[in-house]
Amino acid sequence: MSLIVCKFGGTSLADGNNIRRAAEIALSDPSRKFVVVSAPGKRFSEDVKVTDLLYASYTESRDKKGCGEAFARIRKRFCSIVEELGIDFDIGAVLDETQEAIARSDSADFAASRGEYLNARIMAALTGREFVDAKDIIFFDERGMFDEKKSYPRIAERLFAAKEAIVPGFYGTGADGKIRTFSRGGSDISGAIVARAVNADLYENWTDVSGFLACDPRIVQNPQKIEVISFKELRELSYMGANVLHAEAIFPVRKGDIPIRIKNTFRPEDAGTIILPSKKYVPHGNIVTGIAGKKDFTVIYLEKSLMNTEVGFARKALSILERESINFEHMPSGIDTLSLVIESRYLRGGMLDKLIDAMKAELAPDYIRVLEDIALVATVGHGMAQNVGTSARLFNALSESGINVRMIDQGSSELNIIVGIDNADYERCLRAVYHEFFEKQ
Repeated sequence: MSLIVCKFGGTSLADGNNIRRAAEIALSDPSRKFVVVSAPGKRFSEDVKVTDLLYASYTESRDKKGCGEAFARIRKRFCSIVEELGIDFDIGAVLDETQEAIARSDSADFAASRGEYLNARIMAALTGREFVDAKDIIFFDERGMFDEKKSYPRIAERLFAAKEAIVPGFYGTGADGKIRTFSRGGSDISGAIVARAVNADLYENWTDVSGFLACDPRIVQNPQKIEVISFKELRELSYMGANVLHAEAIFPVRKGDIPIRIKNTFRPEDAGTIILPSKKYVPHGNIVTGIAGKKDFTVIYLEKSLMNTEVGFARKALSILERESINFEHMPSGIDTLSLVIESRYLRGGMLDKLIDAMKAELAPDYIRVLEDIALVATVGHGMAQNVGTSARLFNALSESGINVRMIDQGSSELNIIVGIDNADYERCLRAVYHEFFEKQ
């Protein structure tokens, strides 16, 4: 029998009815032995996420030495879920314990983790499966990074002993013994970690969409669904904003060559999207697999004669960013030029001016120019490297749409071409590229 780890999250766990549907899916296949759950998602567009309510509870507790007002909404939400399910579970006592623990805690991570904790307790009561607390099996090291060596054997030992289990996602235990969380959406990572630890045959990620789409449906009408995609393609698209799956969830399962399938809790009959490791992936024939992008970047353009002969120039430029703990997205370069592409949110509050002053002093460039309000659009696909003229088609499509390209960056693997354009051209750019590679005959 195959072994499947499945993770449910978002809207698919928003209320009691949805949780019951997720439980039925999990129980419908005996291979789905280990289930990872997130906190309840939004029930409607104006709803407040449970995790945000928990952060508010922590803030109230820190400022007022108690969190009764903020926690009241959380209490109402989970009591409603248990009432809808009609299960014999003393949610009131568990919520009392949780509220008291948040009030005693000095950690925002602990408060934020309680959404997953409570939902997993409820799912365990509903399914009759054992609840295994993530704090006992997932660990972080002194740097706050996931500790593989400590976690994987502990996860495998504990879960195989349980035979079937429900595990809360999003958190684990830090080196200091306190609860620590992954970044938002981190239940996807937890699911991938569990799948890797038990050497699953498949990691199913159940959400509220039937897989990945080739482009953002808010911008392109009825884009094609991606049936099969490689880990590398998914990594590129996820990083550039295609957010069905957390970008970091790929790494644990990639090491174990474990496929991922994205499935729709509300349409379980849909095939979804299968994500395959490179050794199992066979190109599907399409030149482009998907298109994704993000707005609001800043490009710092440096020019200096004989830059290529100056040993360590790029290192010194990046060390200036490192001192300020600023990440860069891309670094296209020429013989005498270097561009640093940075998310604009890191450069607020005078930080941009501070970086420019440091670069003038330490790099002595002949010229510095700053381009703001830049969007990045990535065209991704394994077929791009095997098809002559792909770049020509891309840039011709942009030219015909009157879109000015401010920056070009192509990965060495020829898996993607990234263009920098003005924010104002972002939507037109996505439509133009999609039309060229998916609609044009």
